[in-house]
Amino acid sequence: MPTKSYDELLLNELRDPEFAAGYLTASLDEGSVDQFLIALRNVAQALGGLGKLAAETELNRQNIYRMLSNSGNPTLGSLLAVLGALGMELSFKPQNDAAA
Repeated sequence: MPTKSYDELLLNELRDPEFAAGYLTASLDEGSVDQFLIALRNVAQALGGLGKLAAETELNRQNIYRMLSNSGNPTLGSLLAVLGALGMELSFKPQNDAAA
C-alpha cells in the first residue's frame, strides 16, 4: 500500500490558511526563532514556493532562502512582507505572567 511522506502531508495541510496560522503560532510559541523561520519556509513552499514568494515580495530569492533558514535573521520589514504575501498578519497578546 503506497504511503505519503510526512513532508507531502504537511505541505498539503499548510495550504489551509487556518492550519498554516496555527502551525506558525505553535512554532513560535513552542520553539525557537530558528524553528519559526523553518515553519515559515514550509508555509511558503506549500503556497507556491520561494520563487513565487520572492516575486510577490520583490525580495531577492537568494535572500529569502537565507532569511528562512535556521540561521536566518530577517529584518522586521522583510518578515512583514513575507507574512503579507502569505496572507498572514502579525498580532500580539500579553504574556501570561505579565504584571497587571
